[in-house]
Amino acid sequence: MELSLGFILKKVISALMMPLSFGLFIGFLGLWYLYKNRIKRAKILISVSLAWIALISFHPIANLLITPLEDSYPKLEKRLLSSLPSDTKHILLLGGYPKERAWEVLRLYHLIPNATIITSGYANYLPISQAQLAANFLMDSGVPEQDIVVLDRPKDTKEEAMLIKELLGDNSFVLVTSAYHMPRAIELFKREGLSPIPAPTDYKTQESARVFSVPKGTELRKSEQALHEYLGILWAKLTSLKT
Repeated sequence: MELSLGFILKKVISALMMPLSFGLFIGFLGLWYLYKNRIKRAKILISVSLAWIALISFHPIANLLITPLEDSYPKLEKRLLSSLPSDTKHILLLGGYPKERAWEVLRLYHLIPNATIITSGYANYLPISQAQLAANFLMDSGVPEQDIVVLDRPKDTKEEAMLIKELLGDNSFVLVTSAYHMPRAIELFKREGLSPIPAPTDYKTQESARVFSVPKGTELRKSEQALHEYLGILWAKLTSLKT
């Protein structure tokens, strides 16, 4: 699959703006000053780098960043399904193949009569697309192949929204994605004139505060996921001002 220059630049800029990348940049800048015998400035930058990386890897900070995103929409419980619009027959598994999302799709598939599942996600240089991986998992879990539509062209959420608009028109559908990604996804889908029904899953927030904890890679990952979404939401708002 050919990737546009704009798409590649967006991914590169996004990666460079991530918390870990920022912390490492400050640290390497400090090392550069150290080798230049600018000791005072080197100490400051290296100290800031280590403190920043430790902070964003700290459990309460990671939760503080990601919880507002995950609390934006409630879980789609069984009791709420009876109030869905009558034309709701499609369940969209957004963006790739995290099994937590696929399990939620399976749960909803067995609760919504005559449902069709749509999987999405491109290959990203892999031999098989994320959409097809998800479809294979669903079929292995008992979903008939004729109940699955595979969309392996979209490379990001905006392209997924545009393609769903072509496929479903104004019909309602259930949107399954990670809870922290749901606010940005809903914003992009609504911009295409769609009205998705949110079904968040794959929650990252842990209930216990654990103030007395040590920095961990899992918490760093949560902080990066949260900041990625905040940057994406900001970018969506800025681009909407131009249209």
